[in-house]
Amino acid sequence: MYKPYIIPVTKASPDVKVAQPKISKLMVFILSIIAKPYLLSLFGTPKIILHNDEILFDVFKRTLAKKSRCIIAFRHPDGREPQLLTWFFLFKIKSLAFKSKIRFASKPHAIFVYGYEVARWGGWIARFIMPKLGAIPIHHTKIDSKGMARIYSSIIDGNYPLVLAPEGQVSYSTDTVPRLETGIIRIGFQAASQLAEKEKDCPLEILPLSVHFRYGKRAIKKMEKLIKKIEVLCGIKNNKKYSFKDIISLCMNKILEVNEERYKLKGDTLSYENRIENVVNTALETSEIMLGIKAEGDFFARLYKVRHLCWDKIFIPGIENLDRIEKIKRSMMDLKAGEAWYIARHQELADFGWYFCKPLPTDETVLHLKVEFVQNLWDFANRTMGGAISKRISIPPKKIIIKPAPLIDLSSRLCQYKESKKDTVESTTADLEKAFLNCIYEVNKEVSN
Repeated sequence: MYKPYIIPVTKASPDVKVAQPKISKLMVFILSIIAKPYLLSLFGTPKIILHNDEILFDVFKRTLAKKSRCIIAFRHPDGREPQLLTWFFLFKIKSLAFKSKIRFASKPHAIFVYGYEVARWGGWIARFIMPKLGAIPIHHTKIDSKGMARIYSSIIDGNYPLVLAPEGQVSYSTDTVPRLETGIIRIGFQAASQLAEKEKDCPLEILPLSVHFRYGKRAIKKMEKLIKKIEVLCGIKNNKKYSFKDIISLCMNKILEVNEERYKLKGDTLSYENRIENVVNTALETSEIMLGIKAEGDFFARLYKVRHLCWDKIFIPGIENLDRIEKIKRSMMDLKAGEAWYIARHQELADFGWYFCKPLPTDETVLHLKVEFVQNLWDFANRTMGGAISKRISIPPKKIIIKPAPLIDLSSRLCQYKESKKDTVESTTADLEKAFLNCIYEVNKEVSN
């Protein structure tokens, strides 16, 4: 009997309140007990390898001793990096440093910055834990003076490094850097300027940090099982007569056909990349039309706006108790919440699809890229059926490589920044991208050898 893939959210909820960020020793203690079982459920039992450990140790040693300030800019291709890095900074880096005869002035910690939408879709667990670890929420789409004040305070006067994802969200691509937002560089230069004005002899640095997953033989079976799952969704019978490339192509074509039929698009003569691009643009346009808003700004400004408006119809801003509202008005809120949920299905497809506009892998493609593509192909089907990142399927890695790159000293670039803010922000963002690409190149080279 057919069972629906998604059970839609149809009722409005009160506004989500996030507690004041403040590190709780009790929460850190609780995490010391539950973190490993939780990571086991996320990753399995991979070997975690730290490259360039002296860079990371030096950053924490100087930051904890208040001899420098640091923003850790981490790549976010998979979605699980914040959980991994939280555990690593809290419970692993100290013991690794101890083996290298390095001592820290205080117990290591790091303050993560996250979007308010995480507190909404992450549920009560996220809303309970993250503030108690000092994590700072911020709005993507509107002026958030309170959130920005917390960020600057943490950088300038805080005790720990601040951790941000310059990609803005999950990028679904480990070997490329699809896009970087300039916000992290702008924040960094503003904080460096404030440090200079306070005459604090304390440089502000950005640490590029890249996380890479690598897979073993067990992952091949997991990947084949996931391909079978996609075949079933697409109504394709393989019977082992197709190569990897052929079956991926068949599944991709079927998923695209379903989307093209949905949006009344024609893709007979186009490449897969162009067909996905057409689906992505039409999905975003559809969500905007349904919300009755104009398409203003670049793709991601539009995407974030749609996401924000949909969440605001599901979690009603400024309202803490819906039971006090008259029934007819409450019913209307529920209807709007249901409409917003369905509108957000188009936005979720557009969001993921933008990153998925890439050529198909071949039979000769390296394993970690095959695994990544199959995971993403499942996610493309998942978003087509109305799902979100919560229904993403991830294959456990054999190794997780954490690789920091050389520091980018923003304080030393302040004179250049004051002369030409725009050019300096752009050139520094380019340097950050180059650092990430070097990490990718070096990890691939080291692993292949």
